[in-house]
Amino acid sequence: MQYGTALDQGGFDWRKSSFSGGQNGNCIEVGRTPAGTIPVRDTKQHGCGPILEFAPAVFRDFVNAIKAGEFPVQR
Repeated sequence: MQYGTALDQGGFDWRKSSFSGGQNGNCIEVGRTPAGTIPVRDTKQHGCGPILEFAPAVFRDFVNAIKAGEFPVQR
């Protein structure tokens, strides 16, 4: 299994999570690097915090696990 790795800030096109927008501050942004990996960052850091980089298959498995209810979600 491959896990996320630290990635330097780059010029990616970021997309904010569709679940963002509330006032609770639990927001993430995802992008795609030229190499095709998926960078993820915390919106609250305003582009200055760490970025995790995931292989597309690993990120897809993570999203599918969330959709399947494998992680508790607070709304």
